[in-house]
Amino acid sequence: MADLAKLVEELSALTVLEAAELSKLLEEKWGVSAAAPVAVAAIPGGAGEAAAAVEEKTEFDVILVDAGDKKINVIKEVRAITSLGLKEAKDLVEGAPKPIKEAVSKAEAEELKKKLEEAGAKVEVK
Repeated sequence: MADLAKLVEELSALTVLEAAELSKLLEEKWGVSAAAPVAVAAIPGGAGEAAAAVEEKTEFDVILVDAGDKKINVIKEVRAITSLGLKEAKDLVEGAPKPIKEAVSKAEAEELKKKLEEAGAKVEVK
């Protein structure tokens, strides 16, 4: 019988490409699909690559978490940012948490966050 601890160590050291190749070989040998086990096996070896993918994120969402005490100022700022009418902007602010802008650059997201926080809102960038 194989040493299971040694086998786990060897599988953990695989790169994502090696894990994909292993998956194909096992599928051919056993005649099964190993889609789920490959995803599990790829996590330990690809942790650094996954972290790099997170750092490369180029689109961000600006989300209004809470309007705060100065709701009127926040509504004015939301209108300026989104070009919504007064009623739509008021509904958006009162319905928080809601996205204000989606898929914007990091610089724009930070700028919008700053403007909304200066108006008194609580904002998240995701």
